[in-house]
Amino acid sequence: MRPIDKAREAIRPIWEEQYAIQKNNQRKVLEAFHEAKVGSHCFHDSTGYGYHDLGRQALEQVYASVFGTEAALVRPQLVSGTHAITLGLRLLKPGDELISASGPPYDTLQQVIGTAGTAKQSLLQQGVHYKEAPLSADGCLDHDAIRQTVTKNTDMVLFQRSRGYSWRPSIQTSQLQQAIELVRTRNPRCIVFVDNCYGEFVEECEPTNVGADLAAGSLIKNPGGTLAVSGGYLVGRQSLIDRIAEWLTAPGLGAGVGPTFGLNRTLLQGFFMAPHVVGEALAGAVLAAQVFSQMGLEVSPLPKEPRTDIIQAVKFGSRSRLLHFCRQIQAASAIDAHFAPEPDDMPGYQDPVVMAGGTFIQGSSIELSADAPMRHPYIGYLQGGFSRHHVELALESVIDGEKW
Repeated sequence: MRPIDKAREAIRPIWEEQYAIQKNNQRKVLEAFHEAKVGSHCFHDSTGYGYHDLGRQALEQVYASVFGTEAALVRPQLVSGTHAITLGLRLLKPGDELISASGPPYDTLQQVIGTAGTAKQSLLQQGVHYKEAPLSADGCLDHDAIRQTVTKNTDMVLFQRSRGYSWRPSIQTSQLQQAIELVRTRNPRCIVFVDNCYGEFVEECEPTNVGADLAAGSLIKNPGGTLAVSGGYLVGRQSLIDRIAEWLTAPGLGAGVGPTFGLNRTLLQGFFMAPHVVGEALAGAVLAAQVFSQMGLEVSPLPKEPRTDIIQAVKFGSRSRLLHFCRQIQAASAIDAHFAPEPDDMPGYQDPVVMAGGTFIQGSSIELSADAPMRHPYIGYLQGGFSRHHVELALESVIDGEKW
């Protein structure tokens, strides 16, 4: 039996468990579409100021319904998840205190906060105070550290649900709920904000279903369903979304303006497809974990471990193996398969990064892609995939192209 066939048979029961989650999430989205009365009238485009865009209103109602929040801001003008999260962080005023309760945040957010890089408009430079609650030794949320760090002076607590470029488990919503309840006991008034990138539709609950005041993410990740060409979202309390909307547009205008350039149909259709696409990406990630485990490599999460994001981390241990992995993923892509990715400096990152992204949408992490910072121990991060079959073909390319 080929290694890939052996791996597929080993993880088939896990695929069945994932199917149930996928079906329940699809039902939730379908009901939200019905509640918002989405119709063909929602597909009309808007230009200029974007007044009275019925499709935009329906899209944001659907997001609010699925995430169980009072309001949503879903806009193609948001260029990335980092952009959406930054708008949420702009709720903080000079003198306010921000705490990252899941250790250091993702590389690009460190520049937003001001703990890395040379950004001239970081939160620290604007007078925001910042602290971190470190993770426990096993990479999980440390309740003692959170208890010691969050005080009556804390104005916002930030959780990063996904692992980012780190060798730690992503945060399950049940774990997040416990941590949020702890934060509430320390300071009921502070805003709990969750970076939800890579986590949408992986579990049946979202952070806003378990107590988060605000969550944000990118449309070219999970919720775009591979169809969104750009955009980001924020969901949460109405008062917070109203303030954020004024940062995006202008005071007094807020969420009432913003053209959608004929994208409403693809944004709605992509969101409707998202539970299925995320399910396929997860199936591919589990298969990858099993394949690389069989080859003797360290993987996180393990094939049978619970998942709360679509990322599969693999510790390759050498620069050459990591580059081979990324180049074979690129070679198995539909787009630009004839190019070989090379590490390079990228805005917002401290190390050169190699990115395999033969995607239809530039930077789309819900399509099959792989990337890694070029630093020891040379961990590769695989994510996305239109279908588990595409991921399987890519894994065959990795295995066949190298003697391990």
